[in-house]
Amino acid sequence: MKLCILDNDILEGELAARYTSFGAMFIRLFEEAGALWSTEVFNTQLGQYPSSFEAYDAVLLTGSGADSFSDDAWVVELRRQVTALLAARKKMVGVCFGHQLIALCMGAPVGRAPQGWGAGRMVYDWHRPDLPFCEDRAEIALLASHQDQVFALPPGATLVASSDFCPVAAFTVGDEVFCIQPHPEFDEAFSSHLLDKRSDILGPEMHGTGHASLHQGHEGAHIARMVVAFLENPASAN
Repeated sequence: MKLCILDNDILEGELAARYTSFGAMFIRLFEEAGALWSTEVFNTQLGQYPSSFEAYDAVLLTGSGADSFSDDAWVVELRRQVTALLAARKKMVGVCFGHQLIALCMGAPVGRAPQGWGAGRMVYDWHRPDLPFCEDRAEIALLASHQDQVFALPPGATLVASSDFCPVAAFTVGDEVFCIQPHPEFDEAFSSHLLDKRSDILGPEMHGTGHASLHQGHEGAHIARMVVAFLENPASAN
């Protein structure tokens, strides 16, 4: 299988030295999940796209510090590209910003969450035991970092995960699109860095609670196995 990763951010400093990029983090995540894929990464903030998406079996959109509803030229172009991919029924995965942007392109409302930032380890109700490796799953714990949310399911989508804090935490569209708000590619050190970076915004209570939550572990590896199986399953012709 050949995967195209549209990397929507640029890591700097300590994060760049340790993790390289969001694209590199996803490559490692899927390799650890057993994926034997050919993968290419394009940075959308730098205007990078493949000459054609036809050569790829699937496209993944990473997170970003930007807003999916921004009028920045690179975000507007990304929405144009994603709208075309949806029309072509290309298999896609969206994570955090990518989750929001795909939902927005499908007509769902997206914006600043009135309840503020979601940060650290968060637990979600799981609604799709029919998905790969999810037969006995009722909830899942993942690392999150976001102030925007999808407020309602896009037309034709099925809810996969939710919480009181984030009612649309993950969704599917048939067997073609899987989107999720939290970050399966994060590890505890990455999440800790973001918590410290935003400590003034979060406030001492949320900052401390977020750090304490990281010691409870997360299930990013489980989501990675599920996504690998989801992408490797041929899309329906219907």
